[in-house]
Amino acid sequence: MLRALQSVSLMAATLTTGLSAGLYYGFTFAVMPGLKRAGDRTFVDTMQKINDAILNGWFMLLFLGSLLFIVAAGGLQLAGDRGPALPWIVVGLVLYAAVLVITFAGNVPLNDALVAGGLPDDAGRLAELRAEFEDAWNRWNGLRTAANTAAFASLAWALVRHSA
Repeated sequence: MLRALQSVSLMAATLTTGLSAGLYYGFTFAVMPGLKRAGDRTFVDTMQKINDAILNGWFMLLFLGSLLFIVAAGGLQLAGDRGPALPWIVVGLVLYAAVLVITFAGNVPLNDALVAGGLPDDAGRLAELRAEFEDAWNRWNGLRTAANTAAFASLAWALVRHSA
């Protein structure tokens, strides 16, 4: 029974972490380059709407579920044989913790500032809002994309090691 719980929790951790890495990857290499070509009003309005829309249960399942599943997978490994998957789960946990820190320290404050700026009629203020947001948000998102992808890779390897 413990072995089955270890497998299920590790698969859930790997799946949710992989999906969140894919979400950030999509923003890094498709959404933001596409929006870079848009005018300031379209950019600001679209990012404000995305920031509102993404706060939903499905996103929270990935964002917080990844953490919970990784912790569960590590705890169940500790409760069992402490096999070869455990170090990779720990690495995945540390990397995913970095994703959370990056998100809360970098992306969320920028999202909040963009929303607080509203959608002004003044073209100069729109350009200013965008300038204060875009490059900084992209840097933070690039970092969390890399950290999340590395966490996913660590958990995928943990799954391989657990199954061996």
